[in-house]
Amino acid sequence: MTATGTWDQDTFAAAVGEAVLAPSIHNSQPWRFRRTVHGIEVRVDRDRVLPVCDPDGRAARVSCGAAATNLALALAVTGRPAACAAGPGVVRLAPDEARAATPLERRLHRQIPLRHTNRAPFVQARVDPGVLARLAEAVAAGGGWLDFAGDEATLAVLASLTRQADARLAADPRYVAELRAWSRSADLAVEGVGRSAAGAAPHPEELMPRRDFGGPDLAVTHDPTRSPAVAVFGVHGDHAADEVRAGLVLQHLLLLAADLGLSTAMYSQPIEVPAVREQLRRAVHRLFDPQLVLRFGYAPATGATNRRPVADVMEVDPALTAGRAG
Repeated sequence: MTATGTWDQDTFAAAVGEAVLAPSIHNSQPWRFRRTVHGIEVRVDRDRVLPVCDPDGRAARVSCGAAATNLALALAVTGRPAACAAGPGVVRLAPDEARAATPLERRLHRQIPLRHTNRAPFVQARVDPGVLARLAEAVAAGGGWLDFAGDEATLAVLASLTRQADARLAADPRYVAELRAWSRSADLAVEGVGRSAAGAAPHPEELMPRRDFGGPDLAVTHDPTRSPAVAVFGVHGDHAADEVRAGLVLQHLLLLAADLGLSTAMYSQPIEVPAVREQLRRAVHRLFDPQLVLRFGYAPATGATNRRPVADVMEVDPALTAGRAG
């Protein structure tokens, strides 16, 4: 800690290096990290909000919340944890009472560099219901909800809505152009989804349509998994601050799933089409809009997406650089 009780620059930079490993739509990385006299702020970088997929910045706010969860875990394992407060488009982290990290914090922290969205087709292996219950309980403890498709009829509805949304988006030339702009043929790119992370090209017979980031053709023409673990995720609220809070809960969920040995795929297409999003909300009988459709299970490993240099996403309050604190 510095004399004022905030984190020093080295601790800040190291934690940001882990925070940026959070997921974001098309790996757009729409965040900035600012060290202040009061702590750290994680804010939406409005210049990196996708105008077609995410015109109101909802997905960017979720991503900033997810990055803040990584940041908080990185700080916790140093023994200098943070208290997080979510606002519209921002998470503020203030120093909390010094303590040792909990065993769960240490386990989740270890998963930060290992977790990534799996864009490969899932294999034939059923997830134990007890494991899925642990995921749902963790989300509920964080103030959210995770509703699994408990029967074939519900699964068919979720899959159908995801396919409808994907088809509507694919029919929009602006969407296709935006998707292509973030599909990188070179895996050395620091943003977007490279071929090693893209997985195979989606096939029309797949149960849950994946985005086409330019991967190779898929040999399998159907989804081999019986009783796939598909769920709808959301929180109790639909204001901008609730979307940031959803990101905080979501990243905890994703890290816990990785700790339990699961692969995770994320489908935001039904959230990006307002009419389909409303149908999805009604299908799961929720008061507030869903934030994401998720699939948990087992899949062949795919590459991770790259990240921009830490120096490109962080800044320091002039009051600190002027020597008044820090």
